Order: sequence, then structure tokens, then C-alpha cells
Amino acid sequence: MKRVGLLGGSFNPAHRGHLRASLAMMRALGLDEIWWLVSPGNVLKPAAGMAPLAARLLSARRIARGAPIKVSVIERELGTVYTVDSVQRIVRRWPGTHFCWLMGADNLAQFHRWRRWRLIARTLPIAVITRPGYDRRARMARAMSWLRRFVRPARQARNWTRWSLPGLVLLRMPPDRTSATALRAADPGWHESFNAKSAPRDHVTRAPFQP
Repeated sequence: MKRVGLLGGSFNPAHRGHLRASLAMMRALGLDEIWWLVSPGNVLKPAAGMAPLAARLLSARRIARGAPIKVSVIERELGTVYTVDSVQRIVRRWPGTHFCWLMGADNLAQFHRWRRWRLIARTLPIAVITRPGYDRRARMARAMSWLRRFVRPARQARNWTRWSLPGLVLLRMPPDRTSATALRAADPGWHESFNAKSAPRDHVTRAPFQP
């Protein structure tokens, strides 16, 4: 069975930090590929400053080019808003694939704010990678008071398909301080260089992108 990591996010814009973290998790977890799920919208982030979906999709495609990463806006096709609904639909749709949820320490720090986050942890394994400035907050996160009992040693990361759920692993990588916030501040109009009409077919669903 194929081993696939799911990394959701706004990708506003996508950058080398996303790529480096993805490749580090791919090596640590023995993944065959990673799907970047470009979110149509994030209920935990303000709409102001959010670039159009097409631009975020194309920025992710550009950064992931040549890597074993598929870029998808499948959540728009599924009509899902919350991660818990997306992962359950994806797991049911591809029953012959092992899925693992990937996220940075910054997301673990506020995981308790995600809708039905315990159900996410019961649906698929979770791998968390270090993020400069967030690691201590992640370890002290409210969700960790429940998740801590399910943490697996990093040396067992490649065995994630055999874990009983919930199961969580904390992974480390050399720090990369690239930040989408800083990139937007340096170039507020970054998305204007992307042409929505040039957006290709979805890597996962193969459906054409509709602006």
C-alpha cells in the first residue's frame, strides 16, 4: 500500500520552508509521496491578506516542482471546510492508501482550536516537525495534555502504518526561518504574477482548475 503524507495549509505563498519540511518528513517517515492540500480558506486565519486560491495553488506547484509532491485543492471539490471532514473523506476515498497527517510545531501549538481534533488523531497518525520559535509552545500545548500519552519515539517513525491510533511522532530538522508572513510583507503583491487561467489540472483528482 502506498504511504502518503497529507500537509494542509494556506500556502500564502508556498516557500522553501514547506519544501524542506516536507522532504525531511518524507525521509523520516518513509513516505512514497506527499499531498499538499491548498486550503480554499482557513477559519483560523483572517480573510484579509489571503491571496486568491489560484495564485496559492500555482505558487505551491512552482515550489514543489521536481519533488514527489502532489499539489491539490481537493477540499474545494469535497466541499469541506474543516480538516476533520477532509481527512475522513480522503481516507474513505482511497482505502488502498496509508495516510499520515503532517504539520509543523506552530500548528500543534493551536491544535486544540481545530474542530474535533481528537477525532483527527483517531483517524490517522500525526507527524509534527520542528518550527523555529514554536517548539516549546508545541510541547506545552493544550492538546498535548491528551496527546502526550500517544507520542511514539522518533526512531519508530517509519513504523507509523502499524501504530494503533492515536499515534504522534515529533520530528526534528535543521531550522529554516522562511516565513510566509515575512514574504508577504516584503512583496504584498506577490500573487499578481500568477495567471489563474494557467492553473493546470489537480495533481490528485486530475480535475481541471476552475477559477
